[in-house]
Amino acid sequence: MRVLADLDLCQGHQMCQGEAPDVFGFDEDADLVVVLQEHPEESLRPQVRAAVQYCPAMALALEEA
Repeated sequence: MRVLADLDLCQGHQMCQGEAPDVFGFDEDADLVVVLQEHPEESLRPQVRAAVQYCPAMALALEEA
């Protein structure tokens, strides 16, 4: 799987970081999400799915690689 973040849509809510802190970080200076693991381990799939689902700005996507 591959994690994608659209920085043009990101509004800095940080919901993704709460759902999957090993995969998503936050750049406070830019007020934007940072993808820490573009290809996370399969065991993190439920957390990544939750982060994508609960992103208020719909800035995240999960792509099957």
